[in-house]
Amino acid sequence: MEKHENKSDFNSLPEGCISSILSLTSPRDACRSCLVSSVFKSAAESDALWDEFLPSDYKDIIGRASPPPSSSPSPSSSSPSPSPAADSSTSTATSSGINFSSKKELYYRLCNEPLLIDGGRKSFALEKSSGKKCFMLGAKELFIIWGDTPKYWRWTEFPGSRFAEVAELLSVCWLEFNGKLQTRLLSHKTLYGAYLVLKFVEGAYGFDHPPAEAEVKVVGGAGNSSSGASGERPVYLDPDGSRRRQLQVAPHRIGLIRRRFGHILRPAPSMSRWEGQFPQERNDGWMEIEMGHFYNDGGENSEGVEVQMSLREIKGGHWKSGLIIQGIEIRPKAGN
Repeated sequence: MEKHENKSDFNSLPEGCISSILSLTSPRDACRSCLVSSVFKSAAESDALWDEFLPSDYKDIIGRASPPPSSSPSPSSSSPSPSPAADSSTSTATSSGINFSSKKELYYRLCNEPLLIDGGRKSFALEKSSGKKCFMLGAKELFIIWGDTPKYWRWTEFPGSRFAEVAELLSVCWLEFNGKLQTRLLSHKTLYGAYLVLKFVEGAYGFDHPPAEAEVKVVGGAGNSSSGASGERPVYLDPDGSRRRQLQVAPHRIGLIRRRFGHILRPAPSMSRWEGQFPQERNDGWMEIEMGHFYNDGGENSEGVEVQMSLREIKGGHWKSGLIIQGIEIRPKAGN
């Protein structure tokens, strides 16, 4: 009898009260709470709750949305007829034309489908377990040395890229590029990692040695509110480097007469390396390498503060080719 009374009192809590309690947990915990009772299920799916999990500036961000690269309406689709599933009584449309039936649906769409913004030069997404903000700077948003010289770099479409164009390295001996983002756009009190998202074409060469130098730093502002930047670190762009042991077999081609050089055996660099130093496979079919990390406090002094990320390999002096750059992703580090 006592258990029955407790259960009755528990279920009699107002939905708004339960939503307020659940907002202090995480999106994952809120979804699990649907199993408690029908009252909890209603609260866990309410717009009031998921509005708390969405970033406070989400309307501004999705208002900057751009159409995906593949979306080009046909001449006959200029005035599409409304779909029954998009009934105005059950769905909401943002100013950018994004339709969703609930704040929960919008939340998970932003987790699973990165949104192109700012003319398609950046993408925005949410980290699923926490709702923290993630951005990717597309290659067009980066400053690439010699990037506007067709002899050295080519801008092209590439299957699987979220952006309309990627940067393909044709041939350079001076590899250098950088990007930046204002830290006020990121989630506060969060440790972020910066990841170069890349691929290699068949026959890529020139990346096995020496390592490139990646740097992540936070600059600007009065009394910098972001700290803990990792600074400069060596990174090995060689896609097969992590599988090498005592000897490397690498095509080492130099200058315009590189075809006259064969495969050269040389000792492998020290294998005492931290995770992320070599390119790692991603779930989307691309590869990534961690360039560094920084802590975004997001306090009062965050105005004018930006994170700057760069990668360069200018010491080896040999020619490099076959690198595809999709962009630099900035997302919360695992376990954050």
